[in-house]
Amino acid sequence: MPSLDDLPLRDRPSGLPVPPARMALLRDRRPLKRWRYLGLFGEELMLCAANVRVGVVPQALWATWDRRELREKTVFRPGGVVLGDDAARFGGAQLRLVPDGDPMEVTSRHGDSYIWTRKQPVRATGTVDGRAVELRGLIDDSAGYHARRTDWRWCAGVGEGAAGEALAWNLVVGLHDAPSDSERTVWVDGAPRELAAATFDDDLSAVRFPTGEVLAFAEEARRARADDFKLLASDYVQPFGTLSGTLPGGIEVARGWGVMERHSARW
Repeated sequence: MPSLDDLPLRDRPSGLPVPPARMALLRDRRPLKRWRYLGLFGEELMLCAANVRVGVVPQALWATWDRRELREKTVFRPGGVVLGDDAARFGGAQLRLVPDGDPMEVTSRHGDSYIWTRKQPVRATGTVDGRAVELRGLIDDSAGYHARRTDWRWCAGVGEGAAGEALAWNLVVGLHDAPSDSERTVWVDGAPRELAAATFDDDLSAVRFPTGEVLAFAEEARRARADDFKLLASDYVQPFGTLSGTLPGGIEVARGWGVMERHSARW
């Protein structure tokens, strides 16, 4: 079995169970946390949905933003959100999903244990509230034995480069954020490449890179929720909006759509 000191690893680990393998509900005195999040983004519609489980406590959520109205729902029970590998159903959405690039996986040490994530670019076709849609986005599968208190900032989105190339990106601080073998990734026409460490502005208005590149975010609609169940607590904001600027390597984001997130968890 590999040592935790061998992490991070931008790949699947050997000897450490990660999905789809069964993971113990408790390891290194930490409960298992796992989630699948789907974010889909476009010029006329953006949406997200997730199934989350902390230990044995379930949560499901979905939200849609059509540039006029933000609709969302959160429930603390199974059901209501179905997120498969090739289909999704929630709220008024009926979607078919197909891969839109190569997946990226990372396993990292976190506190006294380890965490894992897999990000898969996808295309979605189907209907939302009876309206035909075609969107691009990401599936975020994550699982692990996170530290008791975990704080992170995250940005995910899709867009177009200056020459029309299809872009998708995943940027983070606080999880899988080592100087190398991180989950920071940009996909250019479906091909992933790791990005340098980033910092987030306190107001989530930009992501900045040490070589001077800036990805600017213009918020349009804000999701926010705070729950305190004493043993478990979660406080987050996750706005939808547009993005533009430059990513490391001279990758210009001519048009972009996505989310920012600031999240503090006690779990």
